[in-house]
Amino acid sequence: MAEDNAIGVPENKASEKQAAAKVEAQQATPKPVKRIRAPKAAPEKAAYTAAPTNKPLLFNKFSFDVEVADLSLRNQINLKAIAYPVSHGRLSQKSFAKASINIIERLENSLMRGGTGGKVGGHVIRTEGRLQGRKMKVTKIIENAFDIISKQNGKNPIQVLVRALENSAPIEDTTRVVYGGITSNVAVDISASRRLDIALRNVAMATIINAFKNKRTLAQALANEMILASNMDINSYAIKRKNEIERMARSAK
Repeated sequence: MAEDNAIGVPENKASEKQAAAKVEAQQATPKPVKRIRAPKAAPEKAAYTAAPTNKPLLFNKFSFDVEVADLSLRNQINLKAIAYPVSHGRLSQKSFAKASINIIERLENSLMRGGTGGKVGGHVIRTEGRLQGRKMKVTKIIENAFDIISKQNGKNPIQVLVRALENSAPIEDTTRVVYGGITSNVAVDISASRRLDIALRNVAMATIINAFKNKRTLAQALANEMILASNMDINSYAIKRKNEIERMARSAK
């Protein structure tokens, strides 16, 4: 007969107690919880930084070394390197002088609209003269918009503007022709100068519409419109107007 252990319990009973204690310990031990790894956040794009150059930078930040892919607009988009492009109206009385004005200044002139505005979607968009003649105010708005684009996309804002104008410039339009007392619309091609004028006007109009009775500032609205138009996004007002003009021209053929 086996001897009792030190506490007076037979060996078989001691082993049963040890096994029961082990089972209880296993049941009491919490099971490891599988950790679900959160998806890695997309790395933020670094803000645009101009490469070192001897040429002046726009607002001392952005380089004018951009590419104009549209051949018809290449002679109309002036990209003369200047920090604050202002011509003081010297070329206003000369024919075909708009091609000599910097594209940034032409955008500023398009934003300096009158107070009456235009009727869009049943509502008259009014600026109440807040931008009319305010060249420095509009220049600051464009600078803030370019800063937003630089931080958001990490691209050169001037390149984004050029791409937006190329995408929103219509190729053909309609004109009224009177023949024998009958008026009809006829599809016609558009000159490069008018193409750029329409694109600038639509971008400026989209900026004012999106900031009208909205918490969005003019700088944010301008940056958003340029990004959408540069990506050929259908939500862009300038792209919608371009598609509408070309659709009317196709129906008039």
